[in-house]
Amino acid sequence: MILDKKDPTPDSIRQLVADYPAEQPVVMLNILRFVETTESGESGEKVYQRYGSNAVKHLEKAGAKVLWAGKVISAVIGDDNTKPHQILLVEYSSVQNFLDMVMSPEYQAITSDRTMSLEYGGLYACQHLMK
Repeated sequence: MILDKKDPTPDSIRQLVADYPAEQPVVMLNILRFVETTESGESGEKVYQRYGSNAVKHLEKAGAKVLWAGKVISAVIGDDNTKPHQILLVEYSSVQNFLDMVMSPEYQAITSDRTMSLEYGGLYACQHLMK
């Protein structure tokens, strides 16, 4: 697993659109590891909390819902030194709905806090197996 990515690439967005069924809900699995201290001198976790507070209105406008959010306590399988700090599951009605939100100028205006706060920000598009 690559542990140094924070932002999607144009190729990863194209792949998402090509691979994911267009009209099905998508659950975005966020795997978050914060930097200890950001360029602004604040903790990564604090800066991410600010981003999260600002992101709520964009999620609401998109009709997205947070299914689960939690702090990672311990690595049962894996390396405790590189474990994520938080996991977040957010459901969108479709990939296009997700893309409309993240590409909006209003949302883009708050993403610098997300990028600055993270050492690693994995984002995986997941499909429901069972209902």
